[in-house]
Amino acid sequence: MEEYKMRRGEYLEERVPDLKGTIEEYFGPITSTQEFKGSDLYVVGEPDNPVFEKVVAGAVAYSGKKDKLAVEFHERELEDLMETGDVDAAGDANDAKNDFLLECTGRDAKSRRESMKRAVEDDAETPDGVE
Repeated sequence: MEEYKMRRGEYLEERVPDLKGTIEEYFGPITSTQEFKGSDLYVVGEPDNPVFEKVVAGAVAYSGKKDKLAVEFHERELEDLMETGDVDAAGDANDAKNDFLLECTGRDAKSRRESMKRAVEDDAETPDGVE
């Protein structure tokens, strides 16, 4: 599960007031929920795009901090897509992921990569056993 933060000064609930509707718009009808870190995330069990097997997304609330967007994309293997002739849908699937994340976080793919890279570097500088 990947967690994404918003741009400085922005909040998920302000950027996307209807997160459930936005998830359905990008990926298909919500079929259930799944608990993650004390928050219920939406599960799209049968996504519209055949590249996805399942999409899990939603807001994760943190006490005293801004909510983060948690997302997990379960994708079919390339071999499976080739067998069923769904390889052409891969571009649309990638666009849907990037457009969804941009709309929710206000950050493009490059900005999200740099942010995650900094987080990993910050974790590497913290000695083991120190929070």
